[in-house]
Amino acid sequence: MAMTYEDMLVDLVRKDDRVMILTAENRAAIRTIPERIGERFIDVGIAEQTMVGIAAGLALRGRIPIVHALATFLTMRAFEFIRTDVGIRQLPVKLIGAVPGFLSEANGPTHQALEDLGLLRGIPSMRVFCPADLDDLVMSMPSIVRDPHPWYVRFPVGQGIQDHEPFVIGRAEVYGEGSDVAILTYGFLLREAQEAAARLRGQGYGVRVIHLRTIKPLDYEIVLHCAKECRRLVVVEDHFRTGGLTSAVSELLTECAVAVPMMSLSFRERWFQPGRLREVLENEGFSGRRIADRIAGELHGSDQWIEMPAADVRNVVPIL
Repeated sequence: MAMTYEDMLVDLVRKDDRVMILTAENRAAIRTIPERIGERFIDVGIAEQTMVGIAAGLALRGRIPIVHALATFLTMRAFEFIRTDVGIRQLPVKLIGAVPGFLSEANGPTHQALEDLGLLRGIPSMRVFCPADLDDLVMSMPSIVRDPHPWYVRFPVGQGIQDHEPFVIGRAEVYGEGSDVAILTYGFLLREAQEAAARLRGQGYGVRVIHLRTIKPLDYEIVLHCAKECRRLVVVEDHFRTGGLTSAVSELLTECAVAVPMMSLSFRERWFQPGRLREVLENEGFSGRRIADRIAGELHGSDQWIEMPAADVRNVVPIL
């Protein structure tokens, strides 16, 4: 049986005296933690700013705080504290955002974190991790805790969506070798991207799926190789187009002077209509079936593939 998130946290606490677990009354993923680790657990109540301030103080005294709150309130209500107390001092605080993006499903715009990655990615010292499922999270967290940088982590759902490669900071997972389309995605949408790829392959397209586990640092080498080897890039993300993976990929391609047709399946001027997760994915066009249809429609609407110069990736400096 795979180790649970709670078991993994307890293991980290027992192996490293510096690790502490904090929450702002968000215990859904850590219900058994208080009784198992005692005074190494702190619940501040509904006070995200206070929690981040406490975490920064603990980090200044040699601790490694892992803090939990709803993604929308952690990244927006406490943003100034994250930027000023954690980011500027480059403290090793690990921020765990619950129900990010589509995972807030039945909640309205106040609880829909569709700008969290853009906000946290914009802090110079911050790193960002979007695991595909709980197995991915559990196997990766020890590396993130050992890393001296502050981190923001989108908390996922589901066990075993995919067999994962060993976690390496800044390295993506690659599925498939097709050269027609590269689907770039992260988090639990990997499952939908994989379904979309299978449907497109059934239509004769060559498709590869890139799971960019860390949005920051981005796996610049694999993105540029996809730009070189594939005729089109498609970004799939439950985030606003501004600030998220679409922006990160665009920034990289621009800096490296690489031109390639790119389609972004993301949000622009609105939040999503609340509902059950499967309904939201279908209604908003992010189920595997709808993603495949949207990509196929784009490809079918093109008179011909646009041939672009190959990317030169030999002397590229990574964007961190």
